[in-house]
This record gives sequence, structure tokens and C-alpha cells, in this order.
Amino acid sequence: MRVLVDGQAGGCVDPLDRGLQYGDGLFETIAVPGSRPRFLDWHLERLADGTRRLGFPALDTGLLRREVEAIANGSRCIVKLVVTRGSGPRGYRPPQAPQTRRIVAASDWPQRTAAAGARVGWCRTRLGRNPALAGLKHLNRLEQVLARLEWDDAAMDEGLMSDEAGRVIAATQANLFAKLGGRWVTPRLDQCGVAGIMRRAFCTWQAGQGAAVEERELSHADVESASALLLTNAVVGAWPVRELAGRPVDVDADCTEFNAWLAQA
Repeated sequence: MRVLVDGQAGGCVDPLDRGLQYGDGLFETIAVPGSRPRFLDWHLERLADGTRRLGFPALDTGLLRREVEAIANGSRCIVKLVVTRGSGPRGYRPPQAPQTRRIVAASDWPQRTAAAGARVGWCRTRLGRNPALAGLKHLNRLEQVLARLEWDDAAMDEGLMSDEAGRVIAATQANLFAKLGGRWVTPRLDQCGVAGIMRRAFCTWQAGQGAAVEERELSHADVESASALLLTNAVVGAWPVRELAGRPVDVDADCTEFNAWLAQA
């Protein structure tokens, strides 16, 4: 793994960094499938929006772009970009003039592909509802960590998570789409969940096909009755669900067609 901390190769993070102490920060997972980072503009746009919502100083997106491209170095890899509020004194109150910290790391491209389809089950762990953080890819991921402890890799590939009211929100590390009545539907994310970049890409692609994705609340019954399900994230693109809680699910051709479009994006 190659790492830059505030632009320094192999740099160290201050133990008093608020990202470490309080999860006071945001991150992006950026796929570099070829010579350039995929959807980097969208990632930087989401990151800038998140820092505004959290009250961080304005980001130098040009600097972040250069660091992401430098750490990727034209190789096929996954780049994780973390921005924290930086170091500060003890206590929750942020410093009046925070100095944000940048951590950019590149890791090898994973071996798993979307082609085989995912075996998916239901997680017991629920997502807390908080509109102030809804949609953000913030560093507080303990709900997903607890959910991921619920199964081992031999049992299934992913788990679906619901909020406190039982509304289906997403998988532990992917957004969810369900085909209902011949139309793709994805959960609303105004109370919790991450507004994924690949979710945006799939919605954009569908709109280009003349079939807009509907965003609304989804129940367990909705998901279980769907004619097809797919998961999206930055690394796998569209990942068709082939099994839900032990029941076979048909794979929709849109998964293959979207991933073919994505390969040319």
C-alpha cells in the first residue's frame, strides 16, 4: 500500500487527529480501473459538499486531485481519500481555525468481480436515523462494522441493513436497487445511508435509457418481492444479487449492460 499524509509519502497521523479521536471526517473510495481515477469529479464534489455540511474549511480540490492521481500513478488500484478536521485539543468542540488533514492511500485491485452475482442476507444491526449526517460518507462506520460481524465469508457475500423503523436502506458497503413493476427503485437516503457515487452513475445511466430510477421508502416485503436486485459501489460497479436469504433471485440484463457502459466511462 502506498500512502500520502498531507502530501508526504509514508507520513504519520497525529494521535490527536479528530478523525481518529471522534470520527470527525469523511472519506472517498475511488476506483482506478485503468489509467485514470473513475468519476473523480463526482468524488471531489461529494467530498466538498460533505466538508461544507460538517463546517470544515473549504477544500483545495485541485490539490486533492493531484494527490489522488500521484498515488495511483497510472496503475490499476483502489484509492482511499480521507479528509479529517485535523488535530485539536481534548473535547468535542472543534478548534476555531482547524487545519484539515489529508490521507491518500492506494491498494491493489481486488480479485472479486461482479459477474458471479452476490449471495445476500438480512442484517440484525440497524442504522440510526440522523438527517444531519444522511448521505455523507463520514468516518463513523461502527454500524457497518457490527453488521459485518454477523456472518463469515462462507455464508454470504453481503448483508442488507434497515433503519430503526425497519425501512431497507442499503447493504453494508453498497447501495441497493430493487426492480418493482418493471422499474428500478432505490431507497431514499434523507434520514441515513450513504449517497454512493456508483448509485449516482446507475441512476444517470438509467435516465439516459429513458427509464428514471424512483427513490422512495422500501420495506422488507418490497425487496423480497422484487423481480431483480442489484448492489452498486465504486469498486464492483453493479453487482447482481443471485440469492436473497437462501432464495434464488433472477439476474437482470441491466446489470451486464450497465457494467459494459461503465467500462467505457
